[in-house]
Amino acid sequence: MSLSRILNSIGGVGFGLIVAGSVANSALYNVDGGHRAVIFDRFRGVQEHVVGEGTHFLIPWVQRPIIFDIRAKPRNIPVATGSKDLQTVSITLRILFRPKQDKLPSIYTNLGIDYDERVLPSITTEVLKAVVAQFDAAEMITQREVVSNKVREALITRAETFSILLDDISLTHLTFGAEFTQAVEAKQVAQQEAERARYLVEKEEQVKNASIIRAEGESEAALMVAKAIGEAGEGLVELRKIEAAEEIAANLAVSRNVVYLPPGQQALLALPQ
Repeated sequence: MSLSRILNSIGGVGFGLIVAGSVANSALYNVDGGHRAVIFDRFRGVQEHVVGEGTHFLIPWVQRPIIFDIRAKPRNIPVATGSKDLQTVSITLRILFRPKQDKLPSIYTNLGIDYDERVLPSITTEVLKAVVAQFDAAEMITQREVVSNKVREALITRAETFSILLDDISLTHLTFGAEFTQAVEAKQVAQQEAERARYLVEKEEQVKNASIIRAEGESEAALMVAKAIGEAGEGLVELRKIEAAEEIAANLAVSRNVVYLPPGQQALLALPQ
């Protein structure tokens, strides 16, 4: 056998190995953790069985894997709607969702790989509008937990018709229109003014009561003094004079430039200096 034939034989074997390796590689696919696969067959369509995690075989060119993420994923959906008393309400709903594993072939056939984009915004808006319309703006604040529970129950039921599981639903943002906000602020200001006026009225009432009590006390004291004078006669008057004289003498004793002379010697003041 010539060298050229040997090289041609080796080249043919190498090419065959490359082709075989390429075919074998295209016949394998991986499904990562937290994912599932649905097989699309060009002749039979979407297969009903769901492929789990690991490395699997398929028929090249004939079959193609569609990989779904089955882990719970969050999504925030803002909705603007009207309350029972026609107030504008802006709500943001946070949803934690995932698809039903055994329904993945049906989800892919009817909705596609972007099933959440097609379903969640529309059903969330529908449910929120229906629930919020049952409450007025004030009840939306005071009964927020009740509103949240009603939204959760209705939305879970609605999502199940599309084979979507909702693990968590919560109202993360709730605001009202400018007119309602201004009305609430005005009401708070009015309540504060009413409390202040009530405090002032109570204060004036207390001052009035104190004045009455003081006047009654002074009147009673005057009556008692008059009664005492009437009973003691001139003796009480003399006592008051003595007490006044003692007070004046005490004040003069501590004053400067005051000279005291014995009785009968006041004439010494008239002597020439």
